[in-house]
Amino acid sequence: MNKNNTICAPATLQGASAALAIIRISGPEAHQIVSKIFHPATAAQTPLLPRKVYFGSIFDGERLIDEVLVHVSIAPFSFTGEDTAEINCHGSPYVIHEIIRIIISKGAYPASHGEFSQRAFLNGKIDLSQAEAIADLISSENEAAHRLSIQQMRGGFSQEIQNLRSAIIDYASLLELELDFSEEDVIFADRNKLLTLLEQIIITIERLCTSFRLGNVLKNGVPTAIVGATNVGKSTLLNAILDEERSIVSDIHGTTRDTIEEEITLEGIRFRFIDTAGLRKSEEMIEQMGIERSLQKIQSASLLLLVLDANHPELFRDQMIQIAHKMDAKTQQLIVVFNKSEVIHTEDFFCNNNVMLCNTNTVPNGDFLHNNLASTILQISKEEKVSLYALIFVSAKHKLGINSLQILLVSAIRSLYDVTTNVQNIFLLTNIRHLNSLQESLKALNNVRLGLISQIPIDLIVQDLRQALHELGSITGEVTNQEILANIFGKFCIGK
Repeated sequence: MNKNNTICAPATLQGASAALAIIRISGPEAHQIVSKIFHPATAAQTPLLPRKVYFGSIFDGERLIDEVLVHVSIAPFSFTGEDTAEINCHGSPYVIHEIIRIIISKGAYPASHGEFSQRAFLNGKIDLSQAEAIADLISSENEAAHRLSIQQMRGGFSQEIQNLRSAIIDYASLLELELDFSEEDVIFADRNKLLTLLEQIIITIERLCTSFRLGNVLKNGVPTAIVGATNVGKSTLLNAILDEERSIVSDIHGTTRDTIEEEITLEGIRFRFIDTAGLRKSEEMIEQMGIERSLQKIQSASLLLLVLDANHPELFRDQMIQIAHKMDAKTQQLIVVFNKSEVIHTEDFFCNNNVMLCNTNTVPNGDFLHNNLASTILQISKEEKVSLYALIFVSAKHKLGINSLQILLVSAIRSLYDVTTNVQNIFLLTNIRHLNSLQESLKALNNVRLGLISQIPIDLIVQDLRQALHELGSITGEVTNQEILANIFGKFCIGK
């Protein structure tokens, strides 16, 4: 990237159905270029003034291309920190192509992926984590992901990292000073205060690292596997949750041969449902492959919906044991779904009394406890030490109890990740690069802590402090290199 070049690109999606488009120009020649091709409808004004919108026409020589709106910004008061101009034109792909062609003919260069954001970073308008948040905001598909990216883009995470780094720098400077006066045998840094500070910083970084589990699923969606034997109604349940006919439904055993994934957003949280192949012994090779994939999805899911046929309780134990051996009680929640329950319950039951939470201290409804199916599952769970979150009765075919199940899914996620307050009020780590850097800084700081306790030479302790500072600085871009920048901004769309 050459910062002396003026760049241009469409800043909006292109397509025949788009009514309007925005073309962005940034760089030292932005104002001169737009003045050469734009003719204001009123008396020409040179130069064009910032904070004003001008209506006029774009010409290629004497040929009219389009009637447009233009506004300009003067460095450093723009997104990129450079002189910029934006042209609002009609969304015709031909019109956009012609305007871009004319702009390039006047001296501009086509922008590369993420080049506008990269210039904003290099010009100090945003830091690196804020730049990454812009990409996350563009790709956000649900309320939770949007909220997290807005929070990071506004600098909340950056400020927390900068505070940690500043506190470390203060003491690192004193230790570096001690090295300069090593022959004098003087002490500038209070070791006890430094240990106290390190413990506080380590707790903060550990909290941020731990938050990645929740932040990642809120950003990318909660993997939720619908599992169970063949012909228990897994595909019908998925269709009922989605309220559309997505999976093929048949009375024939083994209809679903592979995993099918669909998404739905509930209370701002995106769930990625995985309809798996029915678990059973099969000699058919393709079905065996589907079952193997199902077992893999079980291990990678955060939520497991074990679907049981309420009419065949004699099969419950084997199916519970099979799932229990594949799940991790610390990282997964299990919900048992009694499907085809319309034959044993009235419609009123599905509205008022079809859910039982199994991991709370509350006393469940007596009628529920005395239900033979629920009692059977609770007994099996106790004997096999299965971590069971809840039981629920539904009729996927008649869409009874589905609303209760959706509410239960959100509740299970909040329980799994210990979300007792609105996630809007807490910061959650969502970026794997940030997580890796924080984990490396945590290792270095723990080495510093042990070194101080063991009273190892100061020069070794300073090396670990430098490493911690480097890792924290790499998150916000205070420490970076061209390879990291190319990797990050190369994933952006052109025009941003």
